[in-house]
Amino acid sequence: MTEAKTVVRLVLCDDHAVVRAGLRALLGSAGGIEVVGEAGSGPEAVALAERLQPDVVLMDLQLGGDMDGIEATRRITTTLRPAPHVLVLTTFDTDADITRAIAAGATGYLLKAERPEELFAAIQAAAQGRTALSPPIADRVLQRMRNPQPALTARELDILGQLAQGLGNREIAKALHVSEATVKTHLGRIYDKLGVDNRAAAVAVANERRLLN
Repeated sequence: MTEAKTVVRLVLCDDHAVVRAGLRALLGSAGGIEVVGEAGSGPEAVALAERLQPDVVLMDLQLGGDMDGIEATRRITTTLRPAPHVLVLTTFDTDADITRAIAAGATGYLLKAERPEELFAAIQAAAQGRTALSPPIADRVLQRMRNPQPALTARELDILGQLAQGLGNREIAKALHVSEATVKTHLGRIYDKLGVDNRAAAVAVANERRLLN
């Protein structure tokens, strides 16, 4: 007697309705994958994940509103029980995005340029709790492991992003609701980790290492 194939129950999260429709149609042709819900925002994805209890949430990173895909991933993986696996599907491949997504609990990280078969396989792998990475992302992760560098914290990445926009210490402090002294402390640590001694050099190295969105 042949054992019935397990169907992966999946929630889509992307803020573009056309993209969701395309993904639903694509996944409908895969076999073994059932799209049980669609979300157009981070809060909606969290709510659907809690209500529908899917096996996998296919998560875009750049979402409109106050909750991006990183924060939605964090809430799904840390507050829901049982927590579905989150598979990131995005066009963004910066070190900052990859690091933040993995730190938030994402099981896998795929680029939207992947072939359909790779997406189907990654969803099946994620449903089983196995890591799924696009080849370019896997190469980047391995490269960083071979050449480890002091990692910037989430707060340091936030400050670096503000720095890249040309904001001064006072403006950064106001934007992040911290003191100027705290900003200066973080800047010193950022300079040490990047091996630079000024703001312009820090931004240049950050762009070179693709740390900024």
